[in-house]
Amino acid sequence: MFDAIRSQDPEIASLLEKESQRQVNTIRLIASENYSSSAVQQAVGSPLSNKYSEGYPGKRYYEGQEYIDQIETLAIERIKKVFGAEHANVQPYSGSPANLEVYFALVELHDVTMGLGLPHGGHLTHGWKVNFSGKFYNPVQFSVTNDTELLDYAEIRRLARENKPKMIMAGITAYPRIVDWDIFREIADEVGAYFVADVAHVSGLIAAGLYPNPVPLADVVTSTTHKTFRGPRGGMIMCKEELAAKIDRAVFPGLQGGPHNNTTAGIAVAAQEATTQDFKDYAQRILDNAKALGEGLASRGYRLVTGGTDTHMLVVDVTPKGISGRQASQALDRAGIVCNFNSIPYDPRKPFDPSGIRVGTAAISSRGIGADEMDKLAGWMDRVLSNLDDEKVIESVRKDVQAFASSYPAPGITI
Repeated sequence: MFDAIRSQDPEIASLLEKESQRQVNTIRLIASENYSSSAVQQAVGSPLSNKYSEGYPGKRYYEGQEYIDQIETLAIERIKKVFGAEHANVQPYSGSPANLEVYFALVELHDVTMGLGLPHGGHLTHGWKVNFSGKFYNPVQFSVTNDTELLDYAEIRRLARENKPKMIMAGITAYPRIVDWDIFREIADEVGAYFVADVAHVSGLIAAGLYPNPVPLADVVTSTTHKTFRGPRGGMIMCKEELAAKIDRAVFPGLQGGPHNNTTAGIAVAAQEATTQDFKDYAQRILDNAKALGEGLASRGYRLVTGGTDTHMLVVDVTPKGISGRQASQALDRAGIVCNFNSIPYDPRKPFDPSGIRVGTAAISSRGIGADEMDKLAGWMDRVLSNLDDEKVIESVRKDVQAFASSYPAPGITI
């Protein structure tokens, strides 16, 4: 798979081979990871990475853009069709830059903004204090309730009325439930704010019609192009036509130079894949797997934040087992089950050693693993977490996991 690299740089080739083997031999439950198809990977690894093309189709600052313009136009039109968008920009380098570009386009420095706080399932770019969105603007952070761990829309409305934000950023990174986009639209209209939806985690589910689509409601929608959408590592912004010029100017020349044309081609391929029945089947498998895995963990004494999930994601409180999220994620990793430690709402523990783990079912669903296997997976996880200090048990589970994974090919990877 890496013959050319091996002949030139055997050290890097060796590391690429080891990472490929890791992705094949483990069960990957990182909620923000997935497997892109061979077609997407070929686009990303194509000679398009040789190109530089500042500007937009038909309005470039370099010659030799005939085919680049066609590729970017295809990507734009396909994204618009999949999501029902009036306008799309596929040049953002990833999700965080896409959000930065929206701030740059719509609000001024120190304007009041609103977003879900990081400890309650929001993203860094939704106004958290260490991020640009918390340093350059005046963020008001809303939260989930202490009892249900669900969004408190009445409180969000109260905060909006009180603070009069210029922009409300609605979106999640560790909130496993459906977001009511209609209510956010109502609140934004009531206080005269832009309504921006960040759907980075659920864009693939939206594309498959399995999660509510905010595109018809929101002024702007941002997303990554990997995660559940199963494309390359990139970003995209969709918006109303009246905001198209502002968004495009914010991306280029506001905050970026030339787009990564190989990524643009990968987005175009992924958008085409998202129209297929295979993609819809994969997205349904995501939801079925998440529900079944949650039931398997809950039946073994783990507490699910919000009581369950409507998405690809579970946030699991492991403290009922007398362990921390960091201990849990590190032990699971040694057993070949890869997830991340994660804070839970109102977590009494510190962020780098929190009470929970976050797991996602997109990657395993891309491998064709189904809901009937989730109780087995929950059992392996429980066996590891009940025997944190017993490396023989962890090694035994690792061997079982590797044997299991070998029955389900990893898309796009040949070893």
